[in-house]
Formats: sequence, structure tokens, C-alpha cells
Amino acid sequence: MLKGRTLGMGELEAVENRASQLAPFATGAIAAQEAHGDVVLLTADLGKYTDTYPFRDRFPDRFYNVGMAEQALVMVAAGLARTGLSAYCTTYGAFATRRAHDFLAIACAHGGANVKMFAGNPGLTTGYGGTHQAIEDLALMRAVPDMTVIDPCDATEMQQIAEQAREMEGTVYSRLLRGNVPVVFDPATHRFELGKAKRIGSGTDIGFISTGFMTERCLDAAAGLAELGINASILHCATIKPFDAVAVAAFAASVDKVVTAENHVLVGGLASLVLDALYANGVMKPLLKIGIPDRFIECGSIPYLQTRYGLTAARVREQVAHWLGAGAQAAE
Repeated sequence: MLKGRTLGMGELEAVENRASQLAPFATGAIAAQEAHGDVVLLTADLGKYTDTYPFRDRFPDRFYNVGMAEQALVMVAAGLARTGLSAYCTTYGAFATRRAHDFLAIACAHGGANVKMFAGNPGLTTGYGGTHQAIEDLALMRAVPDMTVIDPCDATEMQQIAEQAREMEGTVYSRLLRGNVPVVFDPATHRFELGKAKRIGSGTDIGFISTGFMTERCLDAAAGLAELGINASILHCATIKPFDAVAVAAFAASVDKVVTAENHVLVGGLASLVLDALYANGVMKPLLKIGIPDRFIECGSIPYLQTRYGLTAARVREQVAHWLGAGAQAAE
């Protein structure tokens, strides 16, 4: 992405000094259709802002825009799934989980419909305030029985999840990363595995347990903490449900202190899952929770909001350093 480029609606961030991939969701959805031939893609008047146009251009007779009607989007997708198709849907996460929650729960998950919802603007990836920021979507979706819930880290995982979604049983809710998306994981070696957490590094002073793009932030923060003599490792949990509680407990047991990091409110999200896993497995560790506070977030630029609410790599590093009593060094 060119420096100074204006971000598109729902686009994650300006990508500088890191490889990126344009529209990884569309690339994965196209691959799924080419491999299986039964994928249809639907959107609720947000095709441009959820990266569906490459799929539309490749398969125009398998693309449907139902208009600005999220409940209709889900019901049409559920109907198409009943005919044997794999129905991929896109809209914003706030609209999918607030306006169409009952429809996803009953028309889709309740009957095991093969509907895959890819939801844009997750957490603080938009500056349009509480009406558009899906800051509580993971909590809402993981509470629905038989719902698979995923929060990808980067372009590599986004593409792989879109490719694999057709093979996932029943209804899937995945956050959507769009536009020019950073490449954090090497596509040649990294493979998304549903329900499996992945450890990165061997440091034992701090163990970051993260999901979504916060894994990228934690990796960068860990590099900065190493300069202070603090050695960290990361457990990336892309799958929120089914959650890899066994791996989380084992990881926490192997480190001195635990930090959870999520682009989501601290109510009902990753931190809650981690605490449940540690309690169930008898693991007791000091824990710092990094995430969005229990409030609606104001409008503002994405860099401003992510900095203000502690979701940048620099702010993660700062928060951990202060927690460990190394704040003065971290600020230098």
C-alpha cells in the first residue's frame, strides 16, 4: 500500500514495512468455488466494502446482492444452503450480529445450515463509531449453539479460512479482513487449523494469548520487550469456537505471567475463554487483559482509536512493561 493512501471503508490499516495481500477473502472464496463448484456468494449492498467483486467478476451467475437487508441476506443464504449449496455471506459485523442475530441462530445454526458469514469492520477497524464497530460480535456468536467462530490474524489466514469454510460443518461466523491486509504468517508454512491454537516463540517471562490482528501486535510488542530483557512467546487462537482450552492451559502453565489481547470488548471474548480454560485446568497465573473497555467507542481515525484503547503494538508493549514495573524503560 502506498504511503499516504486514503483507506477504503472497512480497510484494516495502512500497511507499511510489511508484505500485504489485496482482497485475500475473495481469493479464498474463488479457490473454494473452483475446487468444489457449489459456492454462492451473497452480500447486503456492501460488495465493494467486503471484497466480493473479484468473485462476482469471476462467477457473475453465483453472486447475489440482496440489498440493504441483513435479515433477508441470512434467510436467502439459509434457503440456498437447503438446496445443497455452500452459501457465503458478507456484511459488516455490527449488522450481522445485531440486526440478523436471530436469523443466524435459528434459520442457520439451529438446523446446521451450510451458511458462512464473513463479517467486516471487526472491533476498532472502522472510525464510524458504535453503530458500525462490531466490538461484541465474538461474544454474541460464540453463545449460539453449534456456531463456529473465527477471528483471523492476517491475509494468509483470511484466504485459508475462506478456502476451508465450505468444508466446515454447519454455520460459520468469521471476521473479515479486507483491502490490503498485512501478511504476518508465511503462506508457504502456515496452515490454519480449525480449533487449534498455535504457539510462536519459546519465551517464558510473558505468554501472550491473542486472537485476530492482535497477534500481529503481540509479535511486534514481544520484539520490543526483548530489548528490555523480557522474553515472551505468543499463543495465537484464531478459532474462538471450538476453543483450544487444552493448549491454552498448557501454554499458560509454561510461562510466568499471561497477557490476553483481543480486538473486542473484555466482556465475553477471548479473556473470558482463557480464564475459563485456566480455572478448569487448575492453572493459576498473574493475568493482564488487553482489549476494548465495556463501552461504546466514539468516532475517530483508526490509528487514533487503536492507540487510545491500547490496541497498537507500542501500546501493548507499554502496558505490559508498566505491569511488570519496567515502564520507565519502555517509555524511553
